[in-house]
Amino acid sequence: MVKLAFGSVGDSLSVGSLKAYLAEFIATLLFVFAGVGSAIAYAKLTADAALDPAGLVAVAVAHAFGLFVGVSMAANISGGHLNPAVTFGLAVGGHITILTGIFYWVAQLLGSTVACLLLKFVTGGKAIPTHGVAAGMNELEGVVMEVVITFALVYTVYATAADPKKGSLGTVAPIAIGFIVGANILAAGPFSGGSMNPARSFGPAVAAGNFAGNWVYWVGPLIGGGLAGLIYGDIFIASYQPVPAQEYP
Repeated sequence: MVKLAFGSVGDSLSVGSLKAYLAEFIATLLFVFAGVGSAIAYAKLTADAALDPAGLVAVAVAHAFGLFVGVSMAANISGGHLNPAVTFGLAVGGHITILTGIFYWVAQLLGSTVACLLLKFVTGGKAIPTHGVAAGMNELEGVVMEVVITFALVYTVYATAADPKKGSLGTVAPIAIGFIVGANILAAGPFSGGSMNPARSFGPAVAAGNFAGNWVYWVGPLIGGGLAGLIYGDIFIASYQPVPAQEYP
């Protein structure tokens, strides 16, 4: 069952919440700067050649490392979402309210946009690569690809970070989250672009002034994230028996 809750303005504008939004902004900025920057750097080193297998690996590794660090640095303050699809998936499971989630989205989108504008400035106006569905595929196929890989990402977030029974897995959650993103980019990069993250696709679109097909990277990831939150939250977490309260003399 969906556990969406709207929340209150007081909670969403508390000092703790404002710190969380700032943490999401900074962590998303640094993650996108590294991820998009790796694609720009590879293009420069290869004389702007099309991304080849070596470039795909390089970009996947950069995103995996960048997300691992980004989640780690924000985890204790905001939970380390860095992604509107993760925020939405956690909202579906009742881990964050809609109102607070909207502010998370704003922070994430701003962080990604600032990162890409900074990249455009510091690289001397190099083109900012945007996500797009590969030639020979249609956008519906791209949406389905993004649904599947984002489901894998948000399911991993639940299993390693949001599950109350995670135990020692919680200490390796940022690594697992980074690894699944890197693996998914290797699998989906040549087809849908391997976004899994509306913010990661939005920032480059703003900097490049090109929103063609950008809807794919909202619809697919939000469906995938929502499904992961619904399935993991309802089938696994909801089935846990509450721990009996301890009685003290």
